[in-house]
Amino acid sequence: MKYFRIIGRYLDAIPYSLLALVLRFVVGRPFFLSGQTKIEGPTFGGEYFGYDMTFQIPTSLRDSTLTLFENDYKLPFLSPESAALLTAGLEFILPVMLMLGLAARFSALGLLVMTLVIQFFVYPDAWWTVHVYWVTILSVLIARGPGKVSFDHLLFRN
Repeated sequence: MKYFRIIGRYLDAIPYSLLALVLRFVVGRPFFLSGQTKIEGPTFGGEYFGYDMTFQIPTSLRDSTLTLFENDYKLPFLSPESAALLTAGLEFILPVMLMLGLAARFSALGLLVMTLVIQFFVYPDAWWTVHVYWVTILSVLIARGPGKVSFDHLLFRN
């Protein structure tokens, strides 16, 4: 029992801001990469440390994106064109804002809504493989905020 208390004290010493920073990148990355597959545009970056770090500035949607939203992703209340544009835009903006910690709770809420839409309308079988983890991480970030290593902290310290 003594060792568990010692380990617990070390773990309690990890600042939430560090954990929140890691969580923001862990959950933001898949959304951003998904958004990159939906758009055309100039590419920047390259491969660093074995990871593809290229990204695109959106200028238009890919034809394959529109085809996906017409045939596979049946979202209610939106036309395939509108759903594709909205999704591509949100998958570009919200993860970047979340990773920077800029309006992080709002960004996390937007990504949480997107996750639930994906769960119910696009990939209903992915709850226990992916979506439950995203929902959990995003819920923590909404409840606790982005931490001190964020633009929100710099702008709104009080």
